[in-house]
Amino acid sequence: MGGYRKLGRTSDQRHAMLRGLVTSLIVNGKVQTTDTRAKEVRRIAEKLITAAVREQDNFTLKEVPVSSAKLDAKGRKILRSATSKNGAKYDVVERELKTKQVQVDKPSRLAARREIMKVLYEHHTADGKRVNSVNYLFSDIAPKYRNRQGGYTRIIKIGPRRGDAADMVLLELV
Repeated sequence: MGGYRKLGRTSDQRHAMLRGLVTSLIVNGKVQTTDTRAKEVRRIAEKLITAAVREQDNFTLKEVPVSSAKLDAKGRKILRSATSKNGAKYDVVERELKTKQVQVDKPSRLAARREIMKVLYEHHTADGKRVNSVNYLFSDIAPKYRNRQGGYTRIIKIGPRRGDAADMVLLELV
């Protein structure tokens, strides 16, 4: 017996379908699908969440200089006049240097993020904003499951689908 279900699809269609379902599960917290699809999505999602939980705190903080435009009281950029070598006048935005702390991943966390990026799609909200699914997994979902030893999802049966009577379930994060 093989290690996975083929779900009546070619491999590229199957991978795309499962990636979409896993991304929806991670971002929305639940997804309604058939029983066999849910069992495959559960396998993938549990592995991704486990990797995120394991590598959650594996980073360092680093000070980085950041240049930003100076703003006046009304929030507009402060400009000054300058003259080029050939005598043309133009405006230059006044800038200020600040330092900002950024998170630098250690190699194992970076590797885990890259493996997760192979599975999750970038998600868009209803109003069109982009949501980086990997960042969402590491920052919002992994902290919730820090002290949990697996079993991050649950399958709730909701009855047969009208039309083909396929067993429908609700797959959700616990």
